Amino acid sequence: MRRLLPTVALSLFAAGCATMSPERGHAELGAMVQERVSVPTGWEKGSPPAEEVRARVVELLRDGLTREEAVRIALVNNPGLKAEYEALGIAQAELVQAGLLRNPTLGAQVRFPNEPGLGLNVEFSLVQELLDVFMLPARKSIARRQFEADVLRTAHEALKVVAEAREAYTSLQAAELLLRNQARIVATTEAAAELSRLQHEAGNIPGLDAAISQSAWQEARVVLAREELELVGRREALNRLLGLWGENTEWKAVEPLPELPAEEPPLEHLEPLALRRRLDVDAARKEVALMDQSVALARGSRFIGTVEVGVSTERDTDGLRVTGPSLVLELPLFDQRQALIGRLEARRRVAERRLEKLSVDARSEVRQTRAELQTARKLVEHYSKVLLPLRRRVVEQSQLQYNAMVLSPFQLLEARREEVRTYREYVETLRDYWNARNALENAVGGRLTDEQGEAR
Repeated sequence: MRRLLPTVALSLFAAGCATMSPERGHAELGAMVQERVSVPTGWEKGSPPAEEVRARVVELLRDGLTREEAVRIALVNNPGLKAEYEALGIAQAELVQAGLLRNPTLGAQVRFPNEPGLGLNVEFSLVQELLDVFMLPARKSIARRQFEADVLRTAHEALKVVAEAREAYTSLQAAELLLRNQARIVATTEAAAELSRLQHEAGNIPGLDAAISQSAWQEARVVLAREELELVGRREALNRLLGLWGENTEWKAVEPLPELPAEEPPLEHLEPLALRRRLDVDAARKEVALMDQSVALARGSRFIGTVEVGVSTERDTDGLRVTGPSLVLELPLFDQRQALIGRLEARRRVAERRLEKLSVDARSEVRQTRAELQTARKLVEHYSKVLLPLRRRVVEQSQLQYNAMVLSPFQLLEARREEVRTYREYVETLRDYWNARNALENAVGGRLTDEQGEAR
């Protein structure tokens, strides 16, 4: 009894101290995201006031939208991510609930005597589930592991939103570049068409050549309209990711699509780095550990039923009062938690298989995106150093021969079309390079280098 009382008192004190905390989980999540992408979530202290979020968004959009500002807005204002953040409150409530003891039960009975002149028979009882007190530390430990896994999964969702925002911004940069290029093409073909018309009217060129120039101009206008619609789609995709509407959608992207970096970090040993740093893999590991602990607890208590202890007092009809302790034991003769243990063991095996699948998928994603990055870099270099200079040279030579009346306008326009097509492919490949780099960073759980600056 001397050993039992301190344990019961400590459990009662711990249960009484269980409270909700607005920043719990959010601070840990914010630290993980900050470490991996160097951008805060804005939710480190819990759910921020809506007006504060709106003011932050307006401030970030004031001087135009950069890639980093898009990430900052997405982390604090993405509608789906905000729902994930708020769900941490549910997970924390379950953690707090696991640290609370069941409430004691108060019972009362009143009996009426069958003989006149006698008083009532009254009985009161106060009962508490004793086994619940001893299970409290283990239950809290399991709930804490579950909460940590929920925080990791939410942080992983935040990193996915970061990757989506970066990809959407890169696609927008490419769409703007292609639109500007197409606008120049429309202006050039319009001038060529007007010149051809004047030359035809003067009798210097046949009608076929003039018609070819007019056709090229009109086709360029059609492509321009499609490019404008493509840009609208890219902007709206980014608006949805950033949770923007109303006046906040009138932003302007102020960063052009960047050229290739001078060199890449080492990419040979990224698979172990991914397994170390990916938060979804870490959450899956904690899920396996959680199920191991749950199975052990269920097995260790399978032969222990409920234990209810309490005190009761009874006043008899003659006024005599009797008070004493009470004890109710459950005899686990039939239900020894076989079904519960079987269910938990099955869930543990499911968690192990999910961890195995996630680890295999993570390694595969790293290999695939690394190959995409390396191939995209080679293609961009080939376009910029070989194909584009060749196309420009073909156009220059075609223009000289056209001026010398050796080539027809149709042949000159065909050379220009090929140059435009090659430039479009170059821009799309450059966009694919940056998207592949972004996907590879997401696949390894953050930057391509570890804390010491080496990919290993």
